[in-house]
Amino acid sequence: MSSAPAPGNEERKPGPMRFVLAALPLVIFAGLAAIFWSQLNSGKDVSEIPSALIGTKAPKLDMPALEGATRDGHPMPALTDAAIKGKLTLVNIWASWCVPCRQEHPFILELSKDPRLTVVGINYKDQNENALRFLGELGNPFSAIGVDPRGKAAIDWGVYGIPESYLVGADGTILYKRVGPFDENSVKTGLLPAIEKATAGS
Repeated sequence: MSSAPAPGNEERKPGPMRFVLAALPLVIFAGLAAIFWSQLNSGKDVSEIPSALIGTKAPKLDMPALEGATRDGHPMPALTDAAIKGKLTLVNIWASWCVPCRQEHPFILELSKDPRLTVVGINYKDQNENALRFLGELGNPFSAIGVDPRGKAAIDWGVYGIPESYLVGADGTILYKRVGPFDENSVKTGLLPAIEKATAGS
């Protein structure tokens, strides 16, 4: 003959709240996975992600020059606000160890020949001698270069990963951003229209 359980030893059945709490992490994970998967398969180009800085004043530029860099036989100046003041400027973030930077460099060189545009560079977390070798091999399109050995300037500019480029208006406003290397299509359909818009009527 079975006896009733002693008081306080009753077998407790799990309540519905316990099931909800147990399932919550799984639900959150599934939701995040679904968002990630939809973004991955959306077909959106990461280069088209807008920057929060577009339409705002460009961050302050105050970086030392790339020591030993020259252009047309003259030492390269440091990259400061004075180097771009009053000019429509393309700010290109690059490094010698960056393979896509090497791929886009011919387009940066070509853009430096555009009389409407000043092209400057931020050399990101690079070795001085390697950066000089890069420019010696591929050519120097920059009118000024600033070195950013610890990536502080890149953080200020909201850089995702290099190369990245920003078109800055003569008044210091960021007009356009390119994430990733330029190619023929991105120059033609993205950057050049932004340059034309910025120079219209000037």
